[in-house]
Amino acid sequence: MKFTFAASPASTPDAIAFAIPKDGLENSALGLEQEGLVRKAAKAARFEGKTGQTFQTFITEGDAVVQVILTGTGKGNRKDNEAAGGAVVAKLIASGVKHLAIHPSGLDQERLARLLFGAKLRSWRIDKYRTTMPENAKQTLTEITVLDTDMESAKIWQDLSAVADGVALTRELVSEPANIIYPESFVERCQELQSMGVEITILGQEEMEQLGMGALLGVSQGSVRPPRMLAMRWDGTNGAQKKPLALVGKGVTFDTGGISLKPPGGMEDMKWDMGGAGAVAGTMKALAGRKANAHVVGVCGLVENMPDGNAQRPGDVVTSMSGQTIEVINTDAEGRLVLCDALHWTQETFEPEMVVNLATLTGAIIVSLGNEHAGCFCNDDGLSDTLLAAGTTSGDPLWRFPLTAAYDKQINSPIADMKNVGGKGAGSITAAQFLQRFIQDGVKWAHLDIAGMVWADKPGPVWDKGATGFGVRLLDQFVADNFEQ
Repeated sequence: MKFTFAASPASTPDAIAFAIPKDGLENSALGLEQEGLVRKAAKAARFEGKTGQTFQTFITEGDAVVQVILTGTGKGNRKDNEAAGGAVVAKLIASGVKHLAIHPSGLDQERLARLLFGAKLRSWRIDKYRTTMPENAKQTLTEITVLDTDMESAKIWQDLSAVADGVALTRELVSEPANIIYPESFVERCQELQSMGVEITILGQEEMEQLGMGALLGVSQGSVRPPRMLAMRWDGTNGAQKKPLALVGKGVTFDTGGISLKPPGGMEDMKWDMGGAGAVAGTMKALAGRKANAHVVGVCGLVENMPDGNAQRPGDVVTSMSGQTIEVINTDAEGRLVLCDALHWTQETFEPEMVVNLATLTGAIIVSLGNEHAGCFCNDDGLSDTLLAAGTTSGDPLWRFPLTAAYDKQINSPIADMKNVGGKGAGSITAAQFLQRFIQDGVKWAHLDIAGMVWADKPGPVWDKGATGFGVRLLDQFVADNFEQ
């Protein structure tokens, strides 16, 4: 979707939108010939300016008929304004409106940019495989003119637009079916980041075998799709920040469960079991797009978990790159096997002092938190606090869970260093305890279990039904708050 800042549209828009705060209808100057009529109609329709509330009508301006849409900004905080922008696009995206003008209507630069951010986030959808879609369901809205020439608004918007582009990449990767996105093609989709200044390193199967990544390779051995380790480095500090922040994502591009086969009902959803890797890739695009003054490396462990005759079996013992051995009790607890080698390789290669990994790791986290928060497990209180704060600010919320040695006994193995699953209880915690065993001394580390957040069964304020892009806004905010001057 094209966004343009201008004092007036280059062509007559099909609709014009105004942002209205809670209970602010009477005091909002719209600058319309029939402004009083619009107010009376909105009041009759019980429009109050609540967050995400909209009102639409048609009026005449001279000889033209103009569609007017009011969108509520509630109390006017950043989330309210983002939701207001999202609400306008949700109403108009397939309405026949092609060109929308947005009036600043008393919004300051930050609030206006946030409204546009919500509009761009909500405009993303994937229709390319729908060849028989009815005409009235197709997207028509392609252009938004912002009736503002303030350079500060445009600068804030430029950075937010880059973040929205990162979210879009994540949604794209998560939404694509597994016959389209698999380890090799995931890497290909990320090649575009090189033109933005991101340095890319790729490990193939042979390199991973030489490094001893037996845990990750054990997961992939049942698939004809070869695994990949993808590393993306963005250094916006020009070498001033010596040690990077490391982001590590689980990238199981499809998860059948392996020999521990999942039930068929809903298995198609497992195309998004690479949501952690998708979030890392999207974050790297966002940081590069806004030229973040930070040094960050993003690593994605990419595999497909399939149940052929060469697949690993329950009871197998594998040796991780760290040298620790793992008894594989359940081949459907594969994400932690991928991550443990990815985490170890990241620490050995880039020597970060701080690592954050993201993964659609456990169904247990959905039992605990539903689809409202991602779980946060952390070995450092300060890191946890900053991540939770970034989640609250960005709109990608987290909730902290415990990490204590009391849970370790559940994953101790009688024949290896550890098992890859514990008992029936505390499934998300024991998964985190497993990963913690691969974190080197002195490294601050957080594990984000995002299984309940990467996919939505119904639309939200700034996303449609489907892939949410969860994690990109969170990580971008975390970097902005803690690593940039």
